[in-house]
Amino acid sequence: MQETAPRKKHRLDRYDGWYISGLDSMHVMMPYFFGPRTKNEAVLGEVLDLTEVDKYLTKKNEGDPDFKYTWFHFIVATIAKTLLLRPKMNYFISGHRFYERKYIRISFVVKRQLDEKSEELQANFLLDKNGGSPLDQVHDYVKGFVTKVRKENKTEGITNALNIIQKLPRPIFRLLGWALQKMEYYGIYPKGLAKDDPCYASVFVTNLGSIKMHADYHHLFDWGNNSFFIVINEKKLRPFFKEDGSYEMRNTIKLGLTIDERIADGMYFAKTLTLVRHIFAHPELLDEPAAAPIEL
Repeated sequence: MQETAPRKKHRLDRYDGWYISGLDSMHVMMPYFFGPRTKNEAVLGEVLDLTEVDKYLTKKNEGDPDFKYTWFHFIVATIAKTLLLRPKMNYFISGHRFYERKYIRISFVVKRQLDEKSEELQANFLLDKNGGSPLDQVHDYVKGFVTKVRKENKTEGITNALNIIQKLPRPIFRLLGWALQKMEYYGIYPKGLAKDDPCYASVFVTNLGSIKMHADYHHLFDWGNNSFFIVINEKKLRPFFKEDGSYEMRNTIKLGLTIDERIADGMYFAKTLTLVRHIFAHPELLDEPAAAPIEL
């Protein structure tokens, strides 16, 4: 798992997260008094204008490349860029403690074939924080992953582990689940399982729009330590009203966001969404290196 520049170690650091010290008393007590992650969900909905994104992607796809840039690539790249510039969005709570995740990983499902009976495989995009364009990173990763799984008749990552575990007798299955949850609590969950598990990703994304479905909400999980779930809905024309009462129809996309509300406050979430809107209005910002700052 990729990490950023070295920082001062703390005895409570985990292999996947830096311990967050110096929190105010309210945040310190939240994990103890407010219940598990699924009892602390903040649900947001955001409609984003795709006008500039569509123009940008048309330009990126000039010359008709064999694997085109898509708005899904753009959204995943925007998420990764936002988490890099807004680090609290990459916090998680485990063992009643706050941590900053050492990596930025976006998980999503890829169908081996576009068929309801086709196997679902878990993709895990890992941002190179010191690398080039986030959009190019996402595009190249998805191209490689999709090409591989659709040509090769074999499973990947966490799918292999689940195919083995599911065959265990129920009592052993339950004991294994209990043991793994305890290991997560104490920060010793097996790296080999965590690296491909979407419940250990920075953000778990589901692209319902690609199968003509709509939803504003998806719950978080108490398994793992993922704090952020995003539902991508279908593209849709929506009216944008002007001050004189007239309007124009624009291509839009709606995102449903479910966040562990304990990781940051409302003001931080609001400014994060402002950054997302700014990137959608100025998509060329994703051509810059991943770590390039964005002034609002």
